[in-house]
Amino acid sequence: MKRYKLPNINQQADTVILANGEFPKHPITSSILNNCKYLVCCDGAINNLVKTNKEPNAIVGDCDSLSEENRVKYASIIHRIREQETNDLTKAVHFCLKQEKRKITILGATGKREDHTIANISLLCEYMQEAEVEMITDYGIFNGIESDSIFDSQPKQQVSIMSIDRNAITSENLVYKIENQIFTNWWQATLNEAEGNEFEIKTSGRTIVYRAFL
Repeated sequence: MKRYKLPNINQQADTVILANGEFPKHPITSSILNNCKYLVCCDGAINNLVKTNKEPNAIVGDCDSLSEENRVKYASIIHRIREQETNDLTKAVHFCLKQEKRKITILGATGKREDHTIANISLLCEYMQEAEVEMITDYGIFNGIESDSIFDSQPKQQVSIMSIDRNAITSENLVYKIENQIFTNWWQATLNEAEGNEFEIKTSGRTIVYRAFL
């Protein structure tokens, strides 16, 4: 059974994708960004990254959000993908997969436009077919699962479960126990709470699990 750990301020991610949402400001997300081994920017995200001392290894996207100054400065590492069937985040994930990078942390994928936020969160359930991907925001951690999983937690940590497929879900060690229940809308299993240092979600369908930072 797969276990999902909690991120910490000393975490050194193998590969980070920085999306063009809210720029990471939380101590944990800032540390992950600054200490990652390999950084891929969705094209618009570089406009905020240049205000820091961190340099990207690659910039990926359709380049419609890239400033002319940064287009010139980073010309050697820009990977322009013109097709419009996927968003820039998915283009960045596919780029990482081509580089044989299959353990990916996504930052900056929420905030700003709400439709982009919802789409990016839901895409976790597609990315998990090919890679180990987590999305960390300044407020918590999103993981996509489709089988029984254990999550590290802290007592009283807020937990939300969002079912993509209508498959039965059972929980262990959450305050509001779920027993073989099918949810038909994303809100129905939100705002739960961890009882201790781990909890379990049992499912056979695509499911998104969110743990809020305390």
